[in-house]
Amino acid sequence: MTSPTQSLKNKLASGDRERLSGLLKTAQAELLHLQQTDQRLFGTPFDPEGLVVQLADIDFSERVDAFVARFGRLQDLLGDKLLPAWLKAMEESVGAVLENLDRAERLGLIDGADDWLAVRKLRNLMVHEYLDRAETLHMALYAAHAQVGMLAKTVEQFKFRTENLLT
Repeated sequence: MTSPTQSLKNKLASGDRERLSGLLKTAQAELLHLQQTDQRLFGTPFDPEGLVVQLADIDFSERVDAFVARFGRLQDLLGDKLLPAWLKAMEESVGAVLENLDRAERLGLIDGADDWLAVRKLRNLMVHEYLDRAETLHMALYAAHAQVGMLAKTVEQFKFRTENLLT
């Protein structure tokens, strides 16, 4: 008798298996890079006033840019690419982002769809903030810093729930 996972594994086309595997590997690499940049950027706390001064330092400015880019890329990869591919592999219907997030929450893949929507808003806020709004950028950076663990947990959930499909 075959298990539901074995049945899904047998039905998963080789191209879908390769795509899912590639997306998962990319997510793991992106997470590692984000965590490294997170440690370098937030190793020494900074306040909104200090942020403006520190952004004049090219090394600090590049760390901010790297953090924002890596945070955004990982969030996009997980929510816009890996989640739909995973849902498809699990024979779940794939819909709009909000529907997919709600389905992922119901399946226990993520803790909360609302948390994910907040992370998407943070990404947009960080990308569109400029030096004249240091307090908003500071708040967004620290809020994103607080969500790196949630992104890591999501990558681990994808890895755990996907391993049987890929082997």
